[in-house]
Amino acid sequence: MLNITEKALALEPKLHWINNEWVDSQIYKDSINPATGEVIGRFADGGNETAEAGIAAAKAAFQHSDWKTNRILRAKVLNELADAFEEYGEKLIHILSLDNGKVKAEASMEVGGVPSKLRYYAALVLTQSGRALETSVGSFSMVLEEPIGVAGIIAPWNSPVILMVRSLAPALAAGCTVVIKMPAQTAQVNAVICEVFESVKSLPIGVINQFTESGHEGAAHLISSPDVPSISFTGSTATGKIMMRNGAEYLKRFGFELGGKTPMIVFDDADLQKAVPVLAKAITLFTGQFCMTGSRILVQKNIAEQFINELVGELEKVKVGPASDPQSDMGPLIDQANVDRVDDLVDEAIQDGAKVLLRGGKIKDGDLDKGAFYSPVLLQVTDHKMDIVQEEIFGPVATVQVFSTIEEAIALANDNKYGLAASVWSTNVDLPLQVSRRLDAGTVWINNWARINDEFEEGGFKMSGLGRLNGLAAMHDFIQFKHIHHDVGVGQ
Repeated sequence: MLNITEKALALEPKLHWINNEWVDSQIYKDSINPATGEVIGRFADGGNETAEAGIAAAKAAFQHSDWKTNRILRAKVLNELADAFEEYGEKLIHILSLDNGKVKAEASMEVGGVPSKLRYYAALVLTQSGRALETSVGSFSMVLEEPIGVAGIIAPWNSPVILMVRSLAPALAAGCTVVIKMPAQTAQVNAVICEVFESVKSLPIGVINQFTESGHEGAAHLISSPDVPSISFTGSTATGKIMMRNGAEYLKRFGFELGGKTPMIVFDDADLQKAVPVLAKAITLFTGQFCMTGSRILVQKNIAEQFINELVGELEKVKVGPASDPQSDMGPLIDQANVDRVDDLVDEAIQDGAKVLLRGGKIKDGDLDKGAFYSPVLLQVTDHKMDIVQEEIFGPVATVQVFSTIEEAIALANDNKYGLAASVWSTNVDLPLQVSRRLDAGTVWINNWARINDEFEEGGFKMSGLGRLNGLAAMHDFIQFKHIHHDVGVGQ
């Protein structure tokens, strides 16, 4: 429950951060705690005007400051941002649990992963360089890496802090200025992020601009504006397609991390004692609201019965509850509408022939009935074309399918429009790598899941995205290469 001071603060609407100032859009909406359904605050709802103000500020900063050319300044700001996110860590964890519903361990994991990303790109600013070569006597060529301009970042509500920073850090490192559109579902979190920005005194005016929006008008303006040449978006594949169509007029550059349907392949020599708890967590982390949720489990025939029994037992132990309860293993979905949506998809799958291994679902007991709680669901399927297998569910729901041969496992894993990530479980020294090389996925974990490193790229094959985030390649969405040739006349 909010204390008296927190309640008083909650009455003040959270504003946007544009041109290093707090900006009010004069339209207010409520923030809802998904664990209780209670109003926890208000926020100014942005749109076309706030987006345009952000673009104007970012464009002016790009054109009239030395941000794009001053590597030392960019490295300093990135390091100071890292320090500030650490300083605001506990506050962010608290409000993320309240506003988004994440249990404290998951909120801590998200917030705790931010500083290292910023520090990685701060270091990269000082180590990245172009190329130069004397192509023939007296003739020199050089390639310079230059920032593309104003970058638009459209962040999702499921992990708003780290997924926003995942795009922000390489954009700033490249020398871009940015306009960030944050989701209304996490408006209270967004406001604390703006406090972090405000606290970084070396941050030049207009380099970072952020607004919160419940609709799509402001985001659409980022897409259609000729002054925003690059867009970094994390969200659904359907929305990514719309963005590409709408940005085609200006040949806009897009970096997308989109939907996923992660296959988790368990071979008969897998260490189940290690695998089962990880696979259970792969289903329940962030209440399954994660693009890399391990929602498509493929298990070899010889161990299928044992594996299913152990996984059901592990999922039955998951304690669903609010972040305020330290015993909670999994929090609520983002809102009641998503509870209904996920449950309808599960019912449809059962009607279409899926076998129920564990029928969790809507929770109607006691105080949890007031929140958007949904317990894990596990279904066994034989028809790989079912929607529950092919489509992203974005909830704690997984399917189990039995395979016999290695070739069958690979074929089933690749038979999907998504290709974001995969996981392979086997104690064979050679098999996992052989299988990994043949999977259509941007990331493959061997005997593990969701191990993400700042230094190494992540992103999707097929309909799971364009470009990469993390690692060196993340900067490619924000830079353009310039070739300069110079004849100095030696020997003439």
